[in-house]
Amino acid sequence: MQNQRLTARALLLGDRLDVAGLERSDVLSTTPLAFRAGQDGFVALFRYGVAVLVGLTPLEEDEVIRGLRQRIQGEFARHEEETAIIEISPDRDDQIPPGGPIYIKELSTERLILIADALSKSATLARDEREATAAFELVEPSVQHLAQKGRRPRDRRKIMKQVGHALLVRQRMSGGVAVEEKPDVLWDRPDLERLYARLEDEYELKERAAALHSKLEVLGDTAQALTDIIDTERSLRLELIIVLLIVFEIFITFYQMAVGYLTGH
Repeated sequence: MQNQRLTARALLLGDRLDVAGLERSDVLSTTPLAFRAGQDGFVALFRYGVAVLVGLTPLEEDEVIRGLRQRIQGEFARHEEETAIIEISPDRDDQIPPGGPIYIKELSTERLILIADALSKSATLARDEREATAAFELVEPSVQHLAQKGRRPRDRRKIMKQVGHALLVRQRMSGGVAVEEKPDVLWDRPDLERLYARLEDEYELKERAAALHSKLEVLGDTAQALTDIIDTERSLRLELIIVLLIVFEIFITFYQMAVGYLTGH
């Protein structure tokens, strides 16, 4: 296995991946579910919709994905992908040089699970970042109009669609993968903490998660502000209608009194 190179691909297939009932005799791990596939390949499945494929040929990858098709909930038309090169190099420590492959001393299940975990989180973050950016671009015209004109755009239905989309994105991402959680394998292999820390730094997992969280807070506050403006305007209109009805009723009452007074005389 010395100086052998493997390609690892993380594919975000959908919102969820049902792994119940996939336990096999050759299972390597249960959290995440990992097993051998193909001739010399490795597969790790994550419940938040990611499959990580290591050392598989394109035909073997297609076979694995076809076998998972019925277990994907909310399948995406476009599969987010994160790719890495793994090089087995016994004469090196586990390390990730800038722009280089992921060097590992030996091809162990624990190391592959750590790499799969980092790649799966990076792929998930990439989609969430794109969704958050799209939501910002969607509500931006209404916010700019409000800043320039001092009032919201007239198309209330369009604004409500924008707000709804923003809240949907925020809700979907809030229940996503917890990037700060470390893989369970580190409980049994604390000596691999340094490798995982290097993987976190390489893919900037914590930094990207913090930036995404800030974006979601701003997105939620923006959606709430637009909703409050619409509710305030609706309340003002209702209050105006009520005032007009009261004035009209008073006018009718005075009119009836005046008619009665004149008729009586």
